[in-house]
Amino acid sequence: MNLDVNTLFLVTIYVEAILGLLLLFAWAQNTAISAVAWWGFADLLRAASVMLFGRYGSASDLVSIDLANVLLFTSFAVTWTGARVFDHHRPQPVLLFGGAALWLIACRIPGFAQAYDVRVLMSSAIITTYTWATAYEFWRGRSEPLVSRWPAIFMLFAHGALYLLRTPLGAMLPWSPTNNQMFASVWLTVLSFEGLLFTIAIAFILLAMAKERTEHRHKTAALVDPLTGVANRRAFLQDGEAHLKRQAADPRPTAVMLLDLDNFKSINDRFGHALGDRVLEIFADVASASMRHVDLFGRLGGEEFAALLRDTTRERAQAVAEQIRADFAAATKEVQGQPVVATVSIGIVISHDAVLDLSALLAQADHALYRAKDSGRNRVEIASIELILDRAKRSAAELMAAVKSPAKSPTKTAA
Repeated sequence: MNLDVNTLFLVTIYVEAILGLLLLFAWAQNTAISAVAWWGFADLLRAASVMLFGRYGSASDLVSIDLANVLLFTSFAVTWTGARVFDHHRPQPVLLFGGAALWLIACRIPGFAQAYDVRVLMSSAIITTYTWATAYEFWRGRSEPLVSRWPAIFMLFAHGALYLLRTPLGAMLPWSPTNNQMFASVWLTVLSFEGLLFTIAIAFILLAMAKERTEHRHKTAALVDPLTGVANRRAFLQDGEAHLKRQAADPRPTAVMLLDLDNFKSINDRFGHALGDRVLEIFADVASASMRHVDLFGRLGGEEFAALLRDTTRERAQAVAEQIRADFAAATKEVQGQPVVATVSIGIVISHDAVLDLSALLAQADHALYRAKDSGRNRVEIASIELILDRAKRSAAELMAAVKSPAKSPTKTAA
């Protein structure tokens, strides 16, 4: 089979239609990611436009060129809209049909149909604009760690650049738009073949992005507290232990905090559990805002939270804790119209090396937290790791001395 444009057009129609149906089927299996449906409809529109292009010479230019271009432009606009929806932005109906409307208006201008280079340049510019806009949507959503974004961005940018170069390259290659000889054009053959490969590749990349997002959400859901949006107990302990292991090679001061809301049960009893949940959300927001992105913060359960501040001195840890305590009290003076005035007690321990694991550090922070509660609540207390280690060493020494000391024989008494 010769690789001519007629063959490519026929193959492209089948491929676009199959990929469109495949994307719609994938969306039906997981309707949570509606962008996949947009991308499926875009492929079906492209299949229809290529089918109309293939009728050039046997159908009127109104159908084989103008209407075909309208469907083609709309398909790229739908792909762009799908990218917007994928990253939680609203569709823009005016821009969605803007390219098609611009083409139809230009077609009404006298002489536009005969200005072949102008028509090619305009159609290429419209397609490039939508394609690069799609790449931009994926680019600005790059904060979400999806590896599939990067090949999608690269392919979309390259595909748009190729369309933009369509006019200058076309002028360098043999071309005759008359007598139905456009299908003999080398450039159209190259463009059609590239478009076919791009369609196949980008469809599978978009499917990979949707699958990757689903897996990422499932993984994140297992490590995030659903109410407050911060790390749950499992994630905090896992990340905290990993940090302390890395710290063994390069010891730096690390602060571990335990933060417990004061009299939280009474808040639930007085104002209801819905307002109590809102107080927990406010506290998570306040505490997160007081920390750096390198620090760890999570909810251990109930009204108890924990934090691990990396490379942090005793003074800075106390300053952060005091800021959290003051900001939380201020933020809860009134919650949903109720005078809550919630407070928090905080226990801190500072570790200068990796002698103790996270569980031991949390236990010592808990002792400091108990002192804060016992001293009237709404306080910050710091446990001295040096005193803790010294106490542990003394206890060990006393135990060893007791083991080494000779046991006294029992005294016999006369009957």
